[in-house]
Amino acid sequence: MPGQPVRGSRSGAPIMALFDLLGRHWAMGVLWTLSEVGPCTFRKLQEECETISPAALNTRLKELQAAGFVHRVEGGYATTDLGQHLYGHLCPLGDFSKEWAKHMIIQE
Repeated sequence: MPGQPVRGSRSGAPIMALFDLLGRHWAMGVLWTLSEVGPCTFRKLQEECETISPAALNTRLKELQAAGFVHRVEGGYATTDLGQHLYGHLCPLGDFSKEWAKHMIIQE
């Protein structure tokens, strides 16, 4: 959480806290999947994320809920308005990553 020490920041600068959360195994994948697929049951979300273990999914959902990006809805989990807002900021990075990947392939 912002204001508390995280990887790379003893002060817990908000950007570092966000990167720490999103850098955890499967955190961004869970957020991305819920943003693109929509509300999912635990089982459906696990299927959509393919290789995530139930324990890892449970942990990431709890962390994303505590951060205000995901919440429980009837029949499962969904992104909050804040989670959708974050996803909107991540989409340009997704586009950039595709450009970067093409650039890296050309150099090989």
